[in-house]
Amino acid sequence: MTTVQNATALPTGTWQADTVHSSIGFAIRYTGTVNFKGEFGDFAATLDEGRLEGVAQVRSIEVDDENLAAHLLTADFFDADRFAELRFSSETVERTGDRVQIQGELTIKGTTKPVVIDGAVHGPATDAFGVERVGFELTTTVDRHDFGVSWNMPLPNGDPALADDVTINADLTLVRA
Repeated sequence: MTTVQNATALPTGTWQADTVHSSIGFAIRYTGTVNFKGEFGDFAATLDEGRLEGVAQVRSIEVDDENLAAHLLTADFFDADRFAELRFSSETVERTGDRVQIQGELTIKGTTKPVVIDGAVHGPATDAFGVERVGFELTTTVDRHDFGVSWNMPLPNGDPALADDVTINADLTLVRA
């Protein structure tokens, strides 16, 4: 028996992020016990005729400790003086019902690698003010070493303080431009 899934098209036209109702962040396992999380406060995202693109300003990184935020901006991590932006550009966006899979290229610290992003898509829908919106809940996991982010320090047991895998999350509310 063959099951056929109905593909649902993405909305056409140009859509831009409503950054008040959107976020782009990351999580990495710290000391093998918890996820350390951060976000980028200054970012943009567009969906234009089925192509999703985004950029985040590295200096807008937000974590709960200003000293740690300063360390993340150094060459040990994002090297914000040399690489001011993180970028993503899709090659394909496939929607099946409320699920979406996006293949594209992610650039971190000047290194561009292919990634596959999975998630959910909601809408389009019209809000209470007559604005058309479409929402994406997206996630991908990358090995930070692939992007030249290799700083670490050993714990007393010899294990590294930071895991290799970083989960990147984007919760995007896009409005018709």
